[in-house]
Amino acid sequence: MKLLLQQIIQLAEQAGDAILEVYQRDSTAQGIQAKHDDSPLTDADLAAQQVISQGLAKLTPDIPVLSEEAAATPWPERQHWQRFWLVDPLDGTKEFIKRNGEFTVNIALIEQGKPVLGVVHAPVLEKTWAALKGEGALVQHQGEQYRIHVSKPAPGEVVKVVGSRSHPSPELAGYLAQFKQYEMVPVGSSLKFCLVAEGDAHLYPRFGPTMLWDTGAGHIVAEEAGATVVFDGLDDAPYHREQLLNPNFLVSAL
Repeated sequence: MKLLLQQIIQLAEQAGDAILEVYQRDSTAQGIQAKHDDSPLTDADLAAQQVISQGLAKLTPDIPVLSEEAAATPWPERQHWQRFWLVDPLDGTKEFIKRNGEFTVNIALIEQGKPVLGVVHAPVLEKTWAALKGEGALVQHQGEQYRIHVSKPAPGEVVKVVGSRSHPSPELAGYLAQFKQYEMVPVGSSLKFCLVAEGDAHLYPRFGPTMLWDTGAGHIVAEEAGATVVFDGLDDAPYHREQLLNPNFLVSAL
């Protein structure tokens, strides 16, 4: 599995390179279009999808893939999957279009409804977070790898709460009322999981729509770094279900 993790890190970085090729074009040449749910789709999403799908087919031809940019396999078939890849080739397409660099490539391996391997790669930041179940979480940056762990706030310290830059939520204000002092840290995509994992934030409460592929990779990175990840109303196999839309969830280092 450690070898597989390194291979997936390389694959995510290759997908990131494909994204950057499009990112560096003029915005009028990025192929921006609307999907059926009115969310944006760009040439970068499709380029990364192609890189990842071809790479996974070579690495693990017998493991099925559930990806945002591919036709979803119907639940009657998917419910029998004991193991599958969960992929978002470009998480944070709105951030990509805004050109703020806060977008990622997400690849997770799910076994028995739980993430056991995950990679989050931020192409513009040239930074990759990765985790393997039971082995902890790490960051790869500028040719070096180092372990990461969550950080708990000291007594009296301001609680840092990470939130979505593109999806603010009115429910968040009610949740934050329990804290005497807090600081909001807005950031896009699955980078929110990674900020908690690295100790740069303490909480990531999500009161808004996310999909399975938005959370799988960040989930295992945060968890292996010492955070708890809890989905409202779900049991201990949150990724084995018919509904692709996630309920509210909380990522906490407290």
